[in-house]
Amino acid sequence: MSKGSKRSGRNARLAQRAAEPAIDPCPPGQAGGRFQPLTQSEVKQIYNTALRLLETLGMGEVPDRLANDLRSAGAQSGQQGRLLFPRNMVEDAIGSAAKTFSFHGRDEARSIEVGGNRVFFGTGGAAVQTLDLESGHYRPSTLADLHDFTRLQDTLANVSWFTRCCVATDLPDVFDLDVNTVYALVRNTTKPIATSFTLAEHVAPIVEMLDIVAGGPGEFAKRPFLKAHISPVISPLRYGEDAVDVVYECIAHNIPMSCITAAQAGATAPATLAGFLAQSLAETLASLVMVNAIKPGFPMVFSNWPFIVDLRTGSFAGGSGETAILNAASAQITNALGLPSGVAASMTDAKAIDAQYGAEKGMTSLAAALAGGNLIYESSGMTASLLGVSFEGFVLDDEMHSHTYRALRGIEVTDENLGFDAICHAVLGDGHFLGSAHTYAAMERDYFYPALADRNEPRTWQTEGAADAWTVARRHAKDILARHHPQYLTEEQDAEIRRRFRILY
Repeated sequence: MSKGSKRSGRNARLAQRAAEPAIDPCPPGQAGGRFQPLTQSEVKQIYNTALRLLETLGMGEVPDRLANDLRSAGAQSGQQGRLLFPRNMVEDAIGSAAKTFSFHGRDEARSIEVGGNRVFFGTGGAAVQTLDLESGHYRPSTLADLHDFTRLQDTLANVSWFTRCCVATDLPDVFDLDVNTVYALVRNTTKPIATSFTLAEHVAPIVEMLDIVAGGPGEFAKRPFLKAHISPVISPLRYGEDAVDVVYECIAHNIPMSCITAAQAGATAPATLAGFLAQSLAETLASLVMVNAIKPGFPMVFSNWPFIVDLRTGSFAGGSGETAILNAASAQITNALGLPSGVAASMTDAKAIDAQYGAEKGMTSLAAALAGGNLIYESSGMTASLLGVSFEGFVLDDEMHSHTYRALRGIEVTDENLGFDAICHAVLGDGHFLGSAHTYAAMERDYFYPALADRNEPRTWQTEGAADAWTVARRHAKDILARHHPQYLTEEQDAEIRRRFRILY
């Protein structure tokens, strides 16, 4: 047998093992929370400062409808038209809030339970540029890109839900944009999905589309498989009327939501990390109070996303150590309140698929997971400080998440795993553990074997082309896109959607 045949056979076996492990050693939903960057006393100080801010400063620019609901829930009038939230009002909202909820996939096997100590990686973002698979350069994101990203991630086990990762810049009309974004999601995946609504009046028509997908009028609301991303609070400490209107519409149509606070340190929030956490917590609590004043217990992900800017230049620094520690602390605080936590990580500032990319993504995503963020947004595919998104990035990040889940799984200490008898047999017998039943059992159960990362010795790597990670990932992404063309809408559903909406793909 030739050396080439041996290599191809070995590569085939490795690929099969990576694709179809007998036992998945690192499935999504592993338990987090062991990393706690704050002491319990520090968590309490930050929490008390947040409540003090809401009680003495409160929230500004409160729309009239919301103001009436908040006053009915206990809010009081403050200076300059602001509404103040007494401590007991905020804590009542925390007490009545949903602590867990099912984030449904159209395929029930793909649904996830949000809350507790379970960790799931997913997507977010509104990238306006795509890293082109052919040229390796950035260009404006298109609707075709969104379809391609959706079907690519449909094959990736560690993307547990898919939020549209890019904006179709070739659709200038905002209603067309919102409609075609949701269509791209339901056509190409049965995972839980999420999107943003530009305006409140877009919600009801899009729910009509979702009802077609779900099987008829009113069916989507019975088992909602789409979540809304909304930022109803504008830092510092005021509401945004358009986003608040979207919140009301989503609640009316039973659409779960992530209420996202995205303050920026030194710009819209204090530059000190502790001060930042206090203000950002207050603002996310204001979203929670709002949602529970409208409908107590409505499913909401407490999405406190601390964002860092480089104070020398004003540039976003999504891959920084400060981002890593702040989002980990945010997860810790939210989990201490018993609320479903959402944080952002893996937001590299790198433009290329290079060492900076890997270091920033690995550092920030591992910290968020170890701290127990229930839903970790922006974690797959995002590049260039959230301005860009990459097909290669999606497949590389998926493999990175497997390593993270394996780290979260930890070390199972049992009599069998301690291996006393196996050690004795090896010492008194062959003098090694190769080929033993104990080793074979652990091989599939305890170890993750990457499909993309290269573990060959240098001579083999050189002989096989000396490919870097970017090249390997590009080949893998192209292969998926060439073969995976899911048909998740029936011909009748697709025809009905196209009859009622302007579908542009």
